[in-house]
Amino acid sequence: MQLFYNPNLQAQDSLFVFDKEESKHIIKVLRKKENDILFVTNGLGYLFKTKIKLASDSKCTIEVASFEFHEPTKFRIHLAVAPTKMNERFEWFLEKATEIGCHEITPIICDHSERKIINPERFEKIILSAMKQSNALYLPKLNPAISFKEFVKQKKGGLQLIAHCE
Repeated sequence: MQLFYNPNLQAQDSLFVFDKEESKHIIKVLRKKENDILFVTNGLGYLFKTKIKLASDSKCTIEVASFEFHEPTKFRIHLAVAPTKMNERFEWFLEKATEIGCHEITPIICDHSERKIINPERFEKIILSAMKQSNALYLPKLNPAISFKEFVKQKKGGLQLIAHCE
């Protein structure tokens, strides 16, 4: 199943129009046409089964045929990790954390961190892509980067663990 994402799609919508970029991807790249079925999520647990009504590369209109709501898991996984020197490794981590169902990710800046500046827009795109590729219906939340000390001071419920190589 190929999954598309739009955060603005709601359960009460009967028709929906994708933006120009996504419309072009659907019609020109994937060669979808009118009456083709698309599966769309809003990242909040809804899976919409839709049918293309107007196949235009600038304005792809879909009709919602049905939708299902998938309950969230009874547990929450919040991972905090320091960005690595090589950006590709942190991007790989974001991808895999999303694929296994992580709910929230916080980049933390430690005393010996070599990378202190991150690009949240790029990381959001990687998380979104991994969510669609793994057919996940919940989009993980990417928090702003904070220092390790600030993160530890936050009051979080549940079990809190620190992984360390020693």
